[in-house]
Amino acid sequence: MDLSPAINQVVGKLWYLIPIIILIILIKSAWFKGVMGEFIVNVFARILLDKNVYHLIKNVTLPTEDGTTQIDHIIVSRYGIFVVETKYMKGWIFGSPNQKTWTQKIYKHSNNFQNPLHQNYKHVKTLESLLDLSDQQVYPLVVFVGDSTFKTEMPENVTHGRGYVRYIKSKRQLVLSEAEVDAILNKISAGMLTRSFKTNREHVKHVNHIRSEKRKKNTCPKCGSPMVLREAKNGQNAGKQFWGCSNFPKCKGILNVT
Repeated sequence: MDLSPAINQVVGKLWYLIPIIILIILIKSAWFKGVMGEFIVNVFARILLDKNVYHLIKNVTLPTEDGTTQIDHIIVSRYGIFVVETKYMKGWIFGSPNQKTWTQKIYKHSNNFQNPLHQNYKHVKTLESLLDLSDQQVYPLVVFVGDSTFKTEMPENVTHGRGYVRYIKSKRQLVLSEAEVDAILNKISAGMLTRSFKTNREHVKHVNHIRSEKRKKNTCPKCGSPMVLREAKNGQNAGKQFWGCSNFPKCKGILNVT
């Protein structure tokens, strides 16, 4: 029995669902969330910061000794250079400046992610080296956008939404001259890689390689399973974090947090 006519009829009636499904998948993707987060930060900067004073450069990829580093936003002014890392996340956010990883909690589900201040450190140091500036002239800044709430006290340079604009405006000491600002803008423009699919693809490849190497290092020394960040509940180490084997209690391999 040939079912082709019936199948073609059903597909013909439901074809309009295909782009809707594709759109839903796209909206839920990490790529789309990243784009939306950067777009929101751009809008706040354009509307709330004087463009004659604060010069916004977005999506900057710079070469480094071991590959590339990609900066979401750089805002250049006489009050300093603000290096902005954007996080589009929801749920409760727990973290402190010195922790290697922070925690996102949505209902009963918890997810660890790299401390964005540590993530932004390489961006800052790359810019300081490129521009021959000190850490008194370059400010790291992390912006969370989306339906997220900080559940632990955050440093002043970790903000939510347009709070990052207030942080930028709070810096009122002049640390650069107009001539230096112009020179910096020219240096960044000359030093950054051309915005293109190839540039982005090569950067993603580099990042994936780094993640792969980290995953290799963060495996159980006893059974090779992935390690999970845990916290000691009892004894003299109570409250301290450590890496425990995800195969616990069958395997009790541990690693110290460095």
